[in-house]
Amino acid sequence: MSNDTLEDRLRAVEDKLAIYHLIASHPPAADTGSDSYYRDAFMVDGVIDLGTKTAQGNEAIAAVVKTPEHQAAIAGGLCHFAGLPRVELHGDTAVAISYLQVIAPNREAKPVELSGHGRSSGYRIHRLGANRWDLKRTKDGWKVTRRAYRMLDGTDGAPEMLREAVAE
Repeated sequence: MSNDTLEDRLRAVEDKLAIYHLIASHPPAADTGSDSYYRDAFMVDGVIDLGTKTAQGNEAIAAVVKTPEHQAAIAGGLCHFAGLPRVELHGDTAVAISYLQVIAPNREAKPVELSGHGRSSGYRIHRLGANRWDLKRTKDGWKVTRRAYRMLDGTDGAPEMLREAVAE
C-alpha cells in the first residue's frame, strides 16, 4: 500500500489526465495543421527530434505543420493514429512513451465493399514508430520539453528509446 496522501494520489491522477490530453491532442493538430497546438504544448525552447529532422523552439515546431509538404500530406488524407501513452511522473517532470502510426489512403488498391460501410480502397500504414515525450510542469500546465520519434523498422532507435523509458 502506498504512503501517498489522498491529495498526492489525486494530483497524480490529474497530472496523468492532463498529459494524456496533451499527447492525444497531437494527432488532430498534426492532421489539421493546427500550429497553435504546438505553440501551446511545447516549451518556448522545446525540441522535436524526428530522427531525420529536428526543430527547436515552439515557433519553429509550430511552423512545420504549415509547410507546403505537410499541407500536401493533409490534403492527401494524412492520419496520425496514436496509442495510449505510458506516463511516469517524477514530481514536476514526466516521461511518456507511446506508439504512433502514420496512415494514408491506399489509392492504388482495388476498392472493396464492406457491408453497411460502402466501398473503399482502404488505407495503408505509411510508418509506425515510438514517441518519447519529456514533459515539465509549468505555471501554465504541463509542457513538452522534448519529443523524440523513432521508426519501428528493425533498427535500434525505437527499441532502445522504449527500453530507456521503461527502465526510468
